[in-house]
Amino acid sequence: MGSDDTRTWAILAHLSAPASMIFSAGWLGFLGPFIIWLVFKDRSTLVRAASARSFNYSVALLVLSIVAWICFFTLILIPVAIVLWVVAFILVLWHPIKAAFAASRGEIYKYPFQIGILR
Repeated sequence: MGSDDTRTWAILAHLSAPASMIFSAGWLGFLGPFIIWLVFKDRSTLVRAASARSFNYSVALLVLSIVAWICFFTLILIPVAIVLWVVAFILVLWHPIKAAFAASRGEIYKYPFQIGILR
């Protein structure tokens, strides 16, 4: 893969997470990065790292969303759920965009928290 193609796929790996979340009401954000990881894991170190980290971050945000739903259904913790959803929404947009800019420079972005599933 050429350098430009590698960076393009790394950018798409980062931006596919929020796009997947938007189109699946927040539940399948991990799907886009996972598909890119499956296809490109043996072709490029940058794309592999970008898609794996994006996937791991998306899973962490999914866990945060599940915790928010649990809080919501307890009724008394509805304000906590709302705060968690707002935080999750901001994080879903902020870090993948920062990561996409890093990928455009050919850098590997380190998300602030992630659940280490893919490497």
